[in-house]
Amino acid sequence: MEIHNFADHNTVVNQFVAELRNVKTHNDRMRFRQNLTRIGHAMAYEVSKTLRYSPKDITTPMGIAKCNTADNPIVIGTIFRAGLPFHQGFLEVFDQADNAFVSAYRYYRDKECKQVGIRIEYIASPNLDGKTLIIADPMLATGGSMELGYQAFCTKGTPAEVHLCSVIASQKGVDYICDAFKDVNYVHLWCAAIDPLLNDGAYIVPGLGDAGDLAYGEKI
Repeated sequence: MEIHNFADHNTVVNQFVAELRNVKTHNDRMRFRQNLTRIGHAMAYEVSKTLRYSPKDITTPMGIAKCNTADNPIVIGTIFRAGLPFHQGFLEVFDQADNAFVSAYRYYRDKECKQVGIRIEYIASPNLDGKTLIIADPMLATGGSMELGYQAFCTKGTPAEVHLCSVIASQKGVDYICDAFKDVNYVHLWCAAIDPLLNDGAYIVPGLGDAGDLAYGEKI
């Protein structure tokens, strides 16, 4: 599996990530959502470089132009709720893509809030057979929700290739995904930044907090 870490390069994505992290700016919900969307734009552009292209004849007012355009049928999937603005960034670039959605939430299995579980409750997806599946989930903490989301989507067909896309990942989550997909050669992992730690509550450190709450408000 190929791992693409945007933080290894000096690009404007670093500025978007800095604003997402910064306690002075990340409580501005509109700007938080906007930065998730802008990172989605940038990541979609990089993903587009991996697609299959062929020349097509395009009729202009003055004649015929040959343009290399992508041939991949794309499905953009996301995990409710924090993934929605990130998903929108991909959709604004791949504007003809089909879309898939799954609801997943995490819960604590013990009173000490140290054993984290994940439940899948809802899925809506087109057929995925032979398609390019992009899963946009901004926080890759343990890796469990990304894997379960992928498994849920795959009940709707077998994609030809998969792009797992996150904004902030933990090293533990990256290692988990690499192990889970070690025998799969058609999966790419894309991260805007990879952080070193998870705390006892399975939050990424230094991370940015709860992306869903920051984007849409605290839940009860």
